[in-house]
Amino acid sequence: MERDIEKDLVKWKNSILRLPLLLRGARQVGKSWVVEKFGRQHFESFVVVNFEQNPLARACFDTLFPEKIVSAIELLTSSLITPGKTLLFLDEIQECPSAIMALRYFKEQMPALHVIGAGSLLEFALNDDQFSMPVGRVQFLYLYPLSFYEFLRAMKRENLVAYLNTLSIGSTVPAPIHEELLRLIREYMALGGMPAVLSAYLQTKSVLQCQDIQSDILSTYRRDFGKYAKISQHKILSLLFEKAPGLIAQWFKYSKVDPDIQPREMKIALQLLSLAGLIYKINSTSASGLPLTTTQNEKKFKLIFLDVGLAKRASFLDISALFHEDIILLNGGLFTEQFVGQELLAYSDKKSDSHLFFWVREEKNSSAEVDFMITIGSQIIPIEVKSGLKGRMKSLKIFMTEKQAKLGVRISLATLSLTDNILSLPLYMIGELSRLVVEIQRQKPNFETGSR
Repeated sequence: MERDIEKDLVKWKNSILRLPLLLRGARQVGKSWVVEKFGRQHFESFVVVNFEQNPLARACFDTLFPEKIVSAIELLTSSLITPGKTLLFLDEIQECPSAIMALRYFKEQMPALHVIGAGSLLEFALNDDQFSMPVGRVQFLYLYPLSFYEFLRAMKRENLVAYLNTLSIGSTVPAPIHEELLRLIREYMALGGMPAVLSAYLQTKSVLQCQDIQSDILSTYRRDFGKYAKISQHKILSLLFEKAPGLIAQWFKYSKVDPDIQPREMKIALQLLSLAGLIYKINSTSASGLPLTTTQNEKKFKLIFLDVGLAKRASFLDISALFHEDIILLNGGLFTEQFVGQELLAYSDKKSDSHLFFWVREEKNSSAEVDFMITIGSQIIPIEVKSGLKGRMKSLKIFMTEKQAKLGVRISLATLSLTDNILSLPLYMIGELSRLVVEIQRQKPNFETGSR
């Protein structure tokens, strides 16, 4: 499979300002696989140290001197490590915090050596109060499940991606192509974007085997609880993980999980699942200025799951039946909102930890809610998600009027269009959102999104 992040890795390799790299993301999104593919394609040699499989390797980092570390790894792996020609991959690096600390010294004392670290539970090490992060000496890249575009390429439909890349405002998508892309959207929403699931589907075309793999991945996540949670927290963590897929795209209320559990304990469970990358919090924002984080309300939030396919499996929905139902309309369209949130994250800047927001106004007889708020350049872009062809856009229009926003986005089954300052984007074109917004700005120089 081709992953978009591979281009970022090539840029990192060739940059004169390169720092040691930490690849971040949830377990099983393909971090180790993509680094191995990158290492074998772009370097003369590729050396892996997996601290989980080989605990003895931790002793190589009893010192923080890179030359001594490299000599110890060469002896341990029987591999020659040559700066400029070798990629050194420190896998499951969270098992050896001193290896993370040593990265800063690689930048200072052995800058020609390419070093990447990754780990399934890396976020827990980086957020440990006892750990001192080598700020300014390490770069980050974030990896998510396969996006819809990556899915199309995996399915050997690169022609469709290339076609969508050429569309502009005013372009008309022929009905047969539109319907084929919607069929593929439904297929993606049933399978999800986890690499192991899609790999199995490509090899076997068996949806039942894919369903089994989804179940195995969910079980792996549950087994991980013991690695980052106290025994006393396991019950709450398991309960939240079980119920989260049924709570996606809704205002989160602790009582919906269990009214007898204290909010303080639930907050801890939410934080743990967020660090593991299994859920993402979407905080509300007043959208009264940039950055959106400065106007967020962390007490009012929604959730999306790591992956739409896993969310459906965790909801005990039969994947084989989903291929024959209009899954876009399932559960009142909540899985469609999950898909859109997942896509927005997948196409976000891979160099930073991306955040999603929503907007809500609670006023008597005039309440309103916009599903997503993102920024493109210096613009705040409101996004409304509709699971069908039609649907009122009252909330979107209220936001645009109140905040003097000149552009809104509606994502639905409808084709591409721009009417009354609302960009209508089909579900299969989320990967073109940023490009099209910039195109609109260039066509109309005064087309700026204001706020007040």
